[in-house]
Amino acid sequence: MRDEGPQHVTVHGKEVVVVVSEDEFRRLRGEVTGAALVAAMQASPHRSTSLEPKRGRLPVRDVDLS
Repeated sequence: MRDEGPQHVTVHGKEVVVVVSEDEFRRLRGEVTGAALVAAMQASPHRSTSLEPKRGRLPVRDVDLS
């Protein structure tokens, strides 16, 4: 049945429910997979902007190990 596409359920001769596979349901619902975020970032005109934080040098403290 899954290979036959959506299955329509009728009540008193009227179609009231459509049953679809889990994969089709997720596709239709637009389940978040991260693919949309990746596509948006790749399409951004700011792709060349560096996201790495700039790190400053920290002062070195003297340590007494005695």
